[in-house]
Amino acid sequence: MPTIQIGRAEIAYELRRSACVTERRITVAPGHVEVMALATDGDNDIARFLNRKREWLFNTMRDMERIEASRHAVPRFMTGSKIPYRGRKMPLTVRRTDAERIEIAYRNGFQVNLPAWADADPDRLVATELKLWLKQRARRDVRAIAAAYGRRFNLSPRSVRITELAGGWGSCGKDGNIIIDWHLIFAPKKVLEYVVVHEMAHLRHRSHKLAFWQLLGTLMPNYMEPMDWLDRNQSTISANFLD
Repeated sequence: MPTIQIGRAEIAYELRRSACVTERRITVAPGHVEVMALATDGDNDIARFLNRKREWLFNTMRDMERIEASRHAVPRFMTGSKIPYRGRKMPLTVRRTDAERIEIAYRNGFQVNLPAWADADPDRLVATELKLWLKQRARRDVRAIAAAYGRRFNLSPRSVRITELAGGWGSCGKDGNIIIDWHLIFAPKKVLEYVVVHEMAHLRHRSHKLAFWQLLGTLMPNYMEPMDWLDRNQSTISANFLD
């Protein structure tokens, strides 16, 4: 695999040529750099292109590493770990009990009681149970927010559910079904509330024209604060909990 030297860093990249592209490009993903070249490019053409992109490539790789390092991943689900929850990292305590099933409680931190039979891969078991608990809490919060605003402002979505979205934090379909990404349980509750209310405003206004923002301001006068928080922090709350 070819490499490019930038300062002390040696960056390996995958080189591809295509007759379908009209301009060269570089794609950076965690652990992988791809350089797409023209079918007619020679080695010197590619070298000159990479030389022009040296600063951009270095800065992009650095930003990617920073984002990956700040993702809400818990490497070990054991006592002392920190679990992201509503904008904070809360302590985790894992205990062994003689109960027959796993129990999770939350009181200024997560407490997981593991029965004696849970010896095979306890980290994965704790992670799975915590993910289920967090999804259930997100579902409860989303439905409560939607119900409160629905009663107050006469907004009636056909359904409200949570899932993991490939893009964006929420959606409101033409049929009135609202979907919210469960990962927002990692953000402050006001941010989750903002996303739910944003989608509920789409029940009346499909586009993001002035009328939509005026309605959103009526529904949630302080929406700018959680919206700005989400813009600044969205890269750190989109990680898969089990990564």
